[in-house]
Amino acid sequence: MRHLSLPLLLALLLSGCDSKPPQVQLPRYDAKTFYDTQSVSGSSLSYDGQSVLVSSDQSGIFNVYAIAVAGGDPKPLTQASGDSTFAVRWFPKDERFLFTRDSGGNEIYHLFVSDDVGEHDLVPDPKARAQFLAFKEDGSAFYVLTNERDPKLMDLYRYDASSYQRQRLFNNDGAFSVGAISRDGRFLALSKVNNNADADLYLVDLESLDKTPALIGDLPGETANYNALTFGPEGKMLYFSTDAYSDFVQIWSHHLATGTQEKVASADWDMSFLYFSDSGRYRVQGINADARTQVSIIDRHSGQALALPALPPGDITGVNFSADDKTLVFYLSSDTSPANLYSLDLASLTPKALTSTLSPAIDQHQLVSAQVVRYPSFDGLAIPALLYKPKAASADYPAPTLVWVHGGPGGQSRHGYNATIQHLVNQGYGVLAVNNRGSSGYGKPFYHLDDRRHGEDDLLDVVKAKDYLQGLPWVDKDRIGVMGGSYGGYLTVAALAFHPQVFDVGVDIFGVTNWPRTLGSIPPWWESFKAYLYAEMGDPAEDMDRLRRISPLFHAKAIAKPLLVVQGANDPRVLPVESQELVKAVQDNKVPVTYLEFPDEGHGFTKKANRVAASEAYLRFLDQHLKGKVVED
Repeated sequence: MRHLSLPLLLALLLSGCDSKPPQVQLPRYDAKTFYDTQSVSGSSLSYDGQSVLVSSDQSGIFNVYAIAVAGGDPKPLTQASGDSTFAVRWFPKDERFLFTRDSGGNEIYHLFVSDDVGEHDLVPDPKARAQFLAFKEDGSAFYVLTNERDPKLMDLYRYDASSYQRQRLFNNDGAFSVGAISRDGRFLALSKVNNNADADLYLVDLESLDKTPALIGDLPGETANYNALTFGPEGKMLYFSTDAYSDFVQIWSHHLATGTQEKVASADWDMSFLYFSDSGRYRVQGINADARTQVSIIDRHSGQALALPALPPGDITGVNFSADDKTLVFYLSSDTSPANLYSLDLASLTPKALTSTLSPAIDQHQLVSAQVVRYPSFDGLAIPALLYKPKAASADYPAPTLVWVHGGPGGQSRHGYNATIQHLVNQGYGVLAVNNRGSSGYGKPFYHLDDRRHGEDDLLDVVKAKDYLQGLPWVDKDRIGVMGGSYGGYLTVAALAFHPQVFDVGVDIFGVTNWPRTLGSIPPWWESFKAYLYAEMGDPAEDMDRLRRISPLFHAKAIAKPLLVVQGANDPRVLPVESQELVKAVQDNKVPVTYLEFPDEGHGFTKKANRVAASEAYLRFLDQHLKGKVVED
C-alpha cells in the first residue's frame, strides 16, 4: 500500500475543507431553440363552429391560420413574407375573415377582408389607420374606426358586409376614445380622457339627429376613471369599468332606458374585463390577481360559474364560444409553457389541446417558474416583483442577475411565458422582474405614486432592487445588471446615468432618452391619449426643466458601465435618433457600448429571426460584460 507524505496529506485534508460540491449540470438551449416556440393568438370561431381563426409566427413572421376544433395542422390563410399579419375575426355567416397589418412596424395598421376574390384593403389611404370595432348582430354590417378625415381623430364607419360600401356614422371631433357599440348599432360608448386619473364616460344615440355625446359616467368633485367594456346581449345595459368607488377597478352596469347604475363585479384586485358569448348565455370576466389572470365563466341561465375540467397549471385567457354555445375555446399558458389553444365540448366537458407551441427540443421541466416576492424600497413601500432563480444557482455557485423593468409607464410584469427571460435564466442568469410604483394591477394609490415623479421615485424602486438581490444567497452580489424595454429601457439608461455605480451593465431596448422630444413627437392617432400621458410624465410646455432633468441623454457623461442598445428603425413612439444619440454619447465616454438596429421593425419585434438575433445579442453582451466581469478581491 502506498503511503502519502505528511505535506501531501495535509494539503488534501485542507483542500477538502474548502471544496465545493459539484455544480448541477443542466441542459442549455440557444435562442433559436427558444424561439422555435410558436406564438399563437386569436380565438374567433367560424360561423359553423368548426374552425378557430388565429395569428401564428410559425412561418417566421405572423400570418393568419385556421385551426380545426377537432384538431389537426393549422391551415395557412395568408402568405405574407414581409410584414406581419394578424387575425381579427371571421365573418359571422361565411368563411370570409378580417385581418390587419402595418408596414415594417410603423403602427399605421390597415384593415383587410379576405374573400373568394382576394384581399381588400378597406381603408386604401396609405396614411390612414384603421381599427375593427364590431359586427352588427345580424351580420349585415360591421363597424370600423379610421383617422383618414383627421390624423388625430378616429371616426366611426359602418361597412356593408356584402359590398363593403361604407357610411360615416360619427365624427369624433371631441377626440374621444371609442369603447363599444351596441349589437344593433344604435348606441356608441365613448370615454373622454382628462388625465391619467380621470376619464369620463359618454353615450351616443346614433339614431338621434345631432348625435351629441351624453355624459353618463363622472364623479363630481372627484377624479375617477370610467371606461366602456361592452353592451349587454339583450340591448338593455352598457357595462363599464371604474375605480370611482374603490381603490381597485370594479365593473358596473348602466341601464340604457332608466340611467340607473349598479355594481356587477368586484374583487380585492382590479377587474380586467367582462364580455358575453354571442348568444348571451355566458358571461366571461377576469381579475388581475397579483400578476395572474383569474377567469370565471358565468352561466347566466343558472347563475353559476362553469365548472372547467382539470387542466395543466396556468392562466386561462382568450375565452370564446361558438354561435350555438356547444364549443368553448381558450388559451392556457404559464411561466414554463407558451399559450396553447384548447377546445372544450360543453356537453362532455372534454378538453382538447389544439396546439403544442413549446419547441420539442426543450424539456419544460428545465424551465423556471417565477416566485412572487416583495421587497422594501427607499421609503419602505413594498415593491412586488417576479423572481426567476436558475436551477443550478446556489450559495456555492451564485448567479449573475438582472433587474428586469417592464414598459409603460404603467405596465406590469406578469406571470406567463417570456422566451427572452427563460433563455437568460436557462443560460444561468437570475432575473427579478420588478413592478415599480406606478405599475398597474396593484390599486389606484400604488398606480399614481409616480405621477410626475418618473425617473425619480420609480427609479429608486429599481435601484433598491439591487439591495434585495444582494441579500439572496444564490445571487452573485458583484454581478448585477439592469435591462428593460420602452419605458423600462428608459429606466435602465436612467439608472446608469443617475446612479452610475449601482448596476454593472445595462440593456436598453428602444428606451426613451430625451423626454421633451418624445413627448413632442407623439403619433397623431394618440391624440385622445395625450392628456393621460402628459399627466403621467409632464407637459413639455410647462415641465421642460424637469423633463430635461430626468432625460438620461442630457446626463450621458455620467454613464460609466457597459451598455447594449437595441432599436427598431420604424419605431413611431421612440424614434431611432433617441438610441443613436445615446450610443454616440456613451462612445464619447470611452465606455463599451453596442448598438443593434433592425431595419424592418418598430416598437417591438414581430419577426422571429429578429427576436432570435436580439436574444443572442443580449446573451453575448451579458456573457462578456457581466458574467465575464473581473471582480477585484
